[in-house]
Amino acid sequence: MKRILINATQNEEIRVALCKGNHLYDFDLENRTREQKKSNIYKGHVTRVEPSLEAVFVEYGSQRQGFLPIREISAEYLSGNPRDENIKKLIKEGDELIVQVEKEERGNKGAALSTYVSLAGRYLVLMPNNPRGGGISRQISGKLREDMKRMLGNLDLPKGMSVIIRTAGIGKTQEDLQHDLNHLLNIWQAIQEQNQKYPSPRLVHQEAGVVTRAVRDYLRDDISEIWIDNENAYIEAAGFIDAVMPKQAEKLRKYTDYEPMFSRFNIEKQIETAYQREVRLPSGGSIVIDQTEALVSIDINSAKSTKGSDVAETAYHTNLEAADEIARQLRLRDMGGLIVIDFIDMNDNKHQKEVEKRLVDATKYDRARVQFGDISKFGLMEM
Repeated sequence: MKRILINATQNEEIRVALCKGNHLYDFDLENRTREQKKSNIYKGHVTRVEPSLEAVFVEYGSQRQGFLPIREISAEYLSGNPRDENIKKLIKEGDELIVQVEKEERGNKGAALSTYVSLAGRYLVLMPNNPRGGGISRQISGKLREDMKRMLGNLDLPKGMSVIIRTAGIGKTQEDLQHDLNHLLNIWQAIQEQNQKYPSPRLVHQEAGVVTRAVRDYLRDDISEIWIDNENAYIEAAGFIDAVMPKQAEKLRKYTDYEPMFSRFNIEKQIETAYQREVRLPSGGSIVIDQTEALVSIDINSAKSTKGSDVAETAYHTNLEAADEIARQLRLRDMGGLIVIDFIDMNDNKHQKEVEKRLVDATKYDRARVQFGDISKFGLMEM
């Protein structure tokens, strides 16, 4: 049985856990004491053009100016072809534009911005100024993918826009998809009206909070229950479900037991592993996760592993366990970028291919797009 657990009893944070039985497979956290800007949309203006970085800096209302690479600037804001012209001839200080936060501010770095806006709905993602960005979730394949392509082509979509059909759109009718699209088009229209009405810098669209996002993004047909342990969060979720997906309302539960919900479902200790450098594997081995400025390194250790009758079998089985746990830990920690995994050496090429496949399969349902390299002769795999 798959469940969504939303823990909102603490003033400082809201936690969302996705579980299969009592096994935690995804986790999200929102800090209530810090303003969340990711996916928010702002009206901003260019404050500095940096040819050496092929980027501009944008004042959008935050403490630090945002960083906007030339490749993330839509042609509608440029006065020429970026391949032919110096960036200073394409865009200048004071130019106003609509930007979306791609990555939050970190340390001394400002937020990463893009003018290619995306608006996530229940079944679709609308890209109102990116006509070539549409498609279908990579998790949809085969005949189903062909059916969804046909439905995508039948949507009443304004020229110059594109949409992606999300995994949650599987099995939905043309009417369901069009209804979701119309909702997103109304949001974009409101953003355009804000843009025309107010000067920069200004917030023109705020992304939904973690409770609404969790329901919107995770509550699918394969989820049996959604438990919430806070009255206000429960009301927020119930309101969204009633408005957008009333057929799912019977799955919503309010948790009122004295024992903390995450302890009741044996989730708390699993979350704690996401804050540990070393994570134990079932057979006695471990993975060690280190994050640097350049990359995330993951080392597999079989020192205390007992599964397998010889060294080769032990290495193989430990690497298989590590592949599953690595995929889970990357989701729990929300890690991305370049990741280098140092698997235990395997001389059997078949074993190497099976470990590679295990890792690919374990990340199949990740929301992020993942690319993989093969295991090298040194036992390293990049993703």
